[in-house]
Amino acid sequence: MASLAGRIKPAVAYHGVATAYDAGDGSGACLYNPSSDHMIAAMNHADYESSKACGAYVRVRAANGASITVRIVNECPLPCAPGQLDLSHQAFGKLADLSLGRLPITWTLLSPGSLGTISLRYKAGSTRWWCGIQVIGHRNPVAVLEVRTTAGWRQLRRTDYNFFLSTDGSGCGGAIRVADIYGEQLTVEGIALKADVVQSTRVQFARH
Repeated sequence: MASLAGRIKPAVAYHGVATAYDAGDGSGACLYNPSSDHMIAAMNHADYESSKACGAYVRVRAANGASITVRIVNECPLPCAPGQLDLSHQAFGKLADLSLGRLPITWTLLSPGSLGTISLRYKAGSTRWWCGIQVIGHRNPVAVLEVRTTAGWRQLRRTDYNFFLSTDGSGCGGAIRVADIYGEQLTVEGIALKADVVQSTRVQFARH
């Protein structure tokens, strides 16, 4: 079992219900950019786990045999129960008619094969005195983000809006090290401290 996994663990089937919501421009609580890809979902509060679920890919199966893959980009508002997924209208519609409203499902974490490299973004307002860092396009859920400081690697606190914060500016603009729930670490150098700019890297987590 992945030692850095939280509530959502590899090779575990989760049971719940699927509901549907209007995904709008495809953005959500994870603060990713708007997207035309609406095979997305909002995770219930418990399994959202302070944004640890953000960017995760999950395979959703209905009792009728239909299945889909969605990416988590949002948090389902209460009273979503543990195990519940709020699917975009487009995603729910591939499992059952929207008029059904609620659908029993099982879902499991995926580590998809066809994916590009990860990107990083400094939060709007970031400077060398304060910064927030977001990971985008990761194959597996992100567990830890660290920045290199004069004292060594420093782990940053994760927010529920899917950024890792350095509130005193230490490490802002320096090397960044990211670990997934399987424990793989990726180190990225040369990411400029440019606020609200998505910057690509040459790395990606391994498939599991």
